[in-house]
Amino acid sequence: MTSLPPETLMAKLRANQDGSLHVDHADLERLWDHLSPVGIGEILGSWRGSVIRTGHPVESFLSDIGWYGKTFHAPMDAKPLICRDDHGELHSDVTLGKGEATLWMIEFRGQSTASMVYDGRAIVDHFKRLDEDTLLGVMNGRDVVRQGKHCHFLLRRA
Repeated sequence: MTSLPPETLMAKLRANQDGSLHVDHADLERLWDHLSPVGIGEILGSWRGSVIRTGHPVESFLSDIGWYGKTFHAPMDAKPLICRDDHGELHSDVTLGKGEATLWMIEFRGQSTASMVYDGRAIVDHFKRLDEDTLLGVMNGRDVVRQGKHCHFLLRRA
């Protein structure tokens, strides 16, 4: 399989609004290393999420639960699973997430970047800047890493 240069993959991810783009996991790992870290203050607000298709099992789970995105009100007030209910209304799914989350600067793959620690699950989401209004996210932790591979997703400022 031919690998994509980071700039080419960035353009493809920006253009893909519906989460249907299939990407090689190794290309996403190289892109992650290419991107700039973000601080907690830079990511506060509401974000619309979309998975990046690599074949990771969490991708279908997020679709099944009606995952919409994430909201970061403050370092101690983060909502990792903003979902749509049967009536199309947005809510923070504290049952699936076993609570909500907090934001911390955590080192991942050699760089400290804004990260979200779930309250009740062994999951940490790390974020880097794709552009001013788009973040690349990586789900990390015992509950989500499968065969050494992470689940990747995009967040676009809502």
